[in-house]
Amino acid sequence: MGFTAARPLCHGRQVGEAGSAKAPKTRMSAIVQFENVGLRYGLDSETLSDVSFSLASGGFYFLTGASGAGKTSLLKLLYLAQRPSRGVIRLFGEDVVTLPRKRLPGFRRRIGVVFQDFRLVPHLSVYDNIALPLRVAGMEEAEIDAPVSEMLNWVGLGDRGQARPATLSGGEQQRVAIARAVIGRPEILVADEPTGNVDADMARRLLTLFEALNRLGTTIVVATHDLPLIAQVGSAQMMKLDKGRLSDPTGSLRYPPRPPGAG
Repeated sequence: MGFTAARPLCHGRQVGEAGSAKAPKTRMSAIVQFENVGLRYGLDSETLSDVSFSLASGGFYFLTGASGAGKTSLLKLLYLAQRPSRGVIRLFGEDVVTLPRKRLPGFRRRIGVVFQDFRLVPHLSVYDNIALPLRVAGMEEAEIDAPVSEMLNWVGLGDRGQARPATLSGGEQQRVAIARAVIGRPEILVADEPTGNVDADMARRLLTLFEALNRLGTTIVVATHDLPLIAQVGSAQMMKLDKGRLSDPTGSLRYPPRPPGAG
């Protein structure tokens, strides 16, 4: 599958055996802050109510909850596809609720998104699907091949660059979606049920990719129902939504403990 050999990832950063990283990961202050956020569609009751939490830069988080609990809605707020009905959302230290629309594209490029249904462009090759964010960002064609080839090798699809999405298995399509989401070196990666359409072995392989990215410093947020999968990442925190409200009995999500040595 190509997941274990050490390969350069995204312009020189290294991923080693079993997803270990050659570059050190640093944890900083909160990269995401939600304060009393509510979301309502039309005149219906709130889908999300009084949601408050902080995510540390470089953290790994699982978002869980029953179907209809509001997971996808929360992720949409996180990757700026939706504005809240009330409350404050800060990303990268700035209030994005009041952010001028002309600045949103720049913020969105700092966030990678992996959709459950992949959302690959069917008439484009695997290579061109992965290259799409770079082209949208205005990168010169001469500069695109190296990072796209690196990503193809990193996700174990180095020989599938010219294939069309319809010819790929579900696991292969998901890996293309992951490569496309991270080729721009996002600071946050959001994944909505990324293992929902693959078997247990492929789910573990996908998780290995997320862990490797996390070790390189990317903040990871994965929405999932897969509790055994969650148990495989010992350092991850779990966020549980119940009927639109975030369960935080100890307050550690809203007020995370300071790391040792913090002022």
